[in-house]
Amino acid sequence: MKAVIQRVNCAELSVKNSVVSRIGKGLVVYFCVERDDAVSACDLFAEKLSKLRIFEDEQGKMNLSVRDVNGEVLFVSQFTLAADVSHGNRPGFSAAELPDRANELYLYTANKLVSLGVPTELGVFGADMTIDQQNAGPVTIIWESKR
Repeated sequence: MKAVIQRVNCAELSVKNSVVSRIGKGLVVYFCVERDDAVSACDLFAEKLSKLRIFEDEQGKMNLSVRDVNGEVLFVSQFTLAADVSHGNRPGFSAAELPDRANELYLYTANKLVSLGVPTELGVFGADMTIDQQNAGPVTIIWESKR
């Protein structure tokens, strides 16, 4: 499992020029399920994301979570994070989970975030999406689960 987590002031996701999801202050999360990822890894990721202290407190220290700042998450499935570019010039995606299972775990993780009190908006699985986001900081965190 891999994810790119970005702190934002706002973000908007569109498909075919139609807005599908929009958030204010919060996190945009690009999420990739890899082959053999387990539900337990999704649980761990959601727990960690909901508590990740990457928002500034009154002293300017990154000490607050997305829940602490009443933020939201735009949760976007992105299989291209599984790209292998070690051979040749065309990325290989054999590490990405098959679409049905990847979508199942993507939706599971999104629902877990909601159950943890994090308002979560979704992308459209498998669609060609346009995402406009205003990064804050910028703060970008890369998550890779241990296998």
